Order: sequence, then C-alpha cells, then structure tokens
Amino acid sequence: MVALGALGAVFAPPESAADIGRLRARSLQIPVQAVDATALADNYLQSREAGARTHEALDIPAPLGTPVVAVEDGRIAKLFLSKPGGITVYQFDPRSEFAYYYAHLDRYADGLKEGAQVRRGEVIGYVGTTGNAAGGAPHLHFAIFRLGPERQWWRGSPLNPFLVWRDAAH
Repeated sequence: MVALGALGAVFAPPESAADIGRLRARSLQIPVQAVDATALADNYLQSREAGARTHEALDIPAPLGTPVVAVEDGRIAKLFLSKPGGITVYQFDPRSEFAYYYAHLDRYADGLKEGAQVRRGEVIGYVGTTGNAAGGAPHLHFAIFRLGPERQWWRGSPLNPFLVWRDAAH
C-alpha cells in the first residue's frame, strides 16, 4: 500500500497491510501523553547510520519527562537497557501477537516490572534522551513488531506505526 503522508510517500509492505488494519481497528492510543495524531510525521523509512539501515519506527518529539503510556492493554514483556535504545520497554498485546517497543526513556514509571499487566493509557515511563538519542532532542522512539510463533520480545517483523494513526493525522 502506498499513500501520501505528511512528509511524502507512506509505504507498507503488502504482508503487513492486514496487521495494520487490525491494529487500526483497536484504536491504539498515541503513546506520548497529550500528543495529537496531527503532530505525528512518518519517519519509518528514514535512513540511519549513513544509510546502513532504515529507521523502522516512529519518533514522537515531546518535552523531557512527558509521560509515555501503554497504547493498549497488555503485558510488560521486558524492561531493557541497550546502547541504541537506552532505557526501553517491550510490551506485548493481550494475545502476544504484537510487541510495542518504547525507547529512549528518561526513566520507567514507579513500580513497573516485567510480567506486569498494564492498561491502555497507563503511564509506563517518561520521554527522554537515553541510548543513541543522548545529546539530541527528547523524543519517544516507538516501534511495533509482529511476533513469530516463538513470541520472542527481541524478534519480530517491523510494522510502520504511523500507518496506525495516519487518517487521524490529516
């Protein structure tokens, strides 16, 4: 599927179109509190590391410390600290079909633990500049992955999050 977005062409591989449709039907909440869909810009296919890879996520700029919320009900699969993502959260949807990845957090919400059930809109962390965002503008790096049958938090097929909220953004 190719459509025009705020910054030009928006692309979704055919194999992900059905998944995007299912996610749109769930009315996922935008993961940064007080950010409206009209503020989103598609940066999924932007080049990173001098063209070595594509972004495969949605960056949502917000002031440092802005609450980050769960996009839907689910389970915290992993709290992880990594060089690229900094302070991160992996959340599984209720059926463990999709993983939601929240990165560059300033910190986790108080009491957040692996295995915890979370509700749509519940604060799970705060916008930051950790990982490879250090020294840059505060933002949430948000990604969605279609999980395989093994349900591994670190492995999945990336989906363009912007497409979930695209119609609301215009």
